[in-house]
Amino acid sequence: MTASAEVLDELRRLRARLPQLTGTLTASVDGLVVAQDTADVEAESVAALTAAALGVALRLTEATRQGGFRELLVRGDQGYVATYAAGSSAVLTVLAEPRINVGRLHLEARRSGARIGELVDGALERSDQNT
Repeated sequence: MTASAEVLDELRRLRARLPQLTGTLTASVDGLVVAQDTADVEAESVAALTAAALGVALRLTEATRQGGFRELLVRGDQGYVATYAAGSSAVLTVLAEPRINVGRLHLEARRSGARIGELVDGALERSDQNT
């Protein structure tokens, strides 16, 4: 099984644990889709926007001396968009209905982000060793 297939499995498990999620995706920090489980959004656009938001969030945490980036939460009229660090080279972005329990969202997405980070960083390490 490839890293992207394992990441997709983790995205699906996250959606199973949180039925109020309407989409999930993992992207590289520079905005390339690694895996997606989305229906109503264009994953490539969301990944690119996530990379842009990540850049701002990194600068903001740095300027305010809050340490390294961990997560970003945006609330809109129709729900939430949340982005979580996933290792050193990827992020997990989730879309959720407005009725989601945000505490549970953070708990479950942080766990998935950590697992996805292990998968993506491990795949990159193996790739570097093979070149």
